[in-house]
Amino acid sequence: MEMRFSKGNDALGTKNRGNVCESSLCTLCRADCNGKCETWLSSMVGRKLLYPRSYGLVTAGANNTNHVGVSYNSLRIQGYAYGSAGLTHGMTNSPDDCVFPNVSLETEFGSRIKTKIRMPMMTGALGSTLIAEKYWDSFAIGGALIGIPVVIGENVVGVDKNSEIGPQTDKKGKIVKAPELDRRIETYLRYFNGFGAIIVQLNVEDTRNGVAEYVVDKYGNKCIIELKWGQGAKNIGGEIQVRSLEYAMFLKERGYVVDPDPSLPEVQQGFEQGAIKSFARHSRLGATNFDTVSKVQEDFMNTVEYLRGIGFERITLKTGSYGMEELAMAIKFATDAELDLLTIDGSGGGTGMSPWNMMQSWGVPSIILHSKAHEYASILSAKGKNVVDMSFAGGFALEDHIFKSLALGAPYTKLICMGRAIMIPGFLGANIEGAINPEQRAGVNGNWNELPKTVLEVGKTADEIFVGYHDLKKKMGKEEMKNIPYGAIAFYTLADKLGCGLQQLMAGARKFSLNQITRQEIFSGNRETAIETGIPHVSDVNNESAKKILNS
Repeated sequence: MEMRFSKGNDALGTKNRGNVCESSLCTLCRADCNGKCETWLSSMVGRKLLYPRSYGLVTAGANNTNHVGVSYNSLRIQGYAYGSAGLTHGMTNSPDDCVFPNVSLETEFGSRIKTKIRMPMMTGALGSTLIAEKYWDSFAIGGALIGIPVVIGENVVGVDKNSEIGPQTDKKGKIVKAPELDRRIETYLRYFNGFGAIIVQLNVEDTRNGVAEYVVDKYGNKCIIELKWGQGAKNIGGEIQVRSLEYAMFLKERGYVVDPDPSLPEVQQGFEQGAIKSFARHSRLGATNFDTVSKVQEDFMNTVEYLRGIGFERITLKTGSYGMEELAMAIKFATDAELDLLTIDGSGGGTGMSPWNMMQSWGVPSIILHSKAHEYASILSAKGKNVVDMSFAGGFALEDHIFKSLALGAPYTKLICMGRAIMIPGFLGANIEGAINPEQRAGVNGNWNELPKTVLEVGKTADEIFVGYHDLKKKMGKEEMKNIPYGAIAFYTLADKLGCGLQQLMAGARKFSLNQITRQEIFSGNRETAIETGIPHVSDVNNESAKKILNS
């Protein structure tokens, strides 16, 4: 494994609690963690973590120079010593204008209607898991304040005990009441300021329950609807674990697959005696009734037409790390249907109870999946197609991940999707809020009784701890800050660090707006990565033009 992914980073003063994966996060990220990985610490100190610690006492040297294997870590970013591109807002190519704070991170996606976002980032799907439910306010409010899309994942209505679904008509249920879905949508919209979007996903159960009809009837085009093909980290539908026999029976009666079957007497006996301690809820596979590409395409187009017919003006698609045929189908169908966004999620992570060995072995790794996505999109573009805007997902947490993935998929990739990384500020903020305000601990789902040493080294109060606090206070006002959860402040702080780091990388590449990023801004650190991605090796890029300079 690369030196970059060792547990401790002496230059930054960060340390992972568990084993480190490609994203720089621990393989098992805990909500009660005392820190302090790079993402965890960045959620408090923000931009400070762009630089080595102990300025004036140290020198620092990179250890990420021996690239092994094919991963995003084996891509390097190309810098240039002259020129500038993408200057905005009346700027000139003067060195006084061409400074990194002037790099524009605003972008947009969409076919018929453009959705504006303040920086090229979106959340992963936050669905029926307990993590998504408990920390939703942090994720949704933070995302809205940042100005990025936030995605409500699958099964939120189906697992909600307080939702009411009426008799089925035309093979669809009629949702009478969906309090948890309403809470999630309305929390985001309360702080929506014209940038970003709230996206609601549909899987098989959501379609049967009539989620799309409920959303469009109540919220109209305030929401984007998203179709779902499989999972980024698994292929058997979203999973949650429940520890109540009564709730397991409720989910089975709602039509879910529950394992083991709670209706069996022997299972009930095993649960009562303690041998069975929990149940796994699963969703159904989609498209099992189709056996050809053309049938899948026909059904997909009919579904998109139906959703537009009931009033949705913006429709997106999320697909996981299937093989090449399914990838081509997703890009082709989304392009032909003029969808607004296609999110392509590589293997490797999960926010719920994803089967561990399935995460380890199933599907196409992110960098290979994304490289082929660019190749397939280019084939359609060469035929004159207006290729669907894309978002890449799968193991991203740092600013260089954002730059590399945008460059690898350019010009089709408009933003990147972060799942586990954006949950860390939610966890951290809730823990800090609950420790500082014990009477609020249960309400915010805090896990700490007191602030640990790792936080006290930063500060004792919210305005001391979160470097983003004062910027938000200026925007929102002193009174409104009382309503902003600390997790949202932490998310805002992390996004500011990621944005600043991205601006610095872009300025070094002489690109002052996102639409100027191309595949020429990255090169491969080893020959194997060059073969698999189509991104030339570092020693080959501009080699011929270099020789022309020498021979001129």
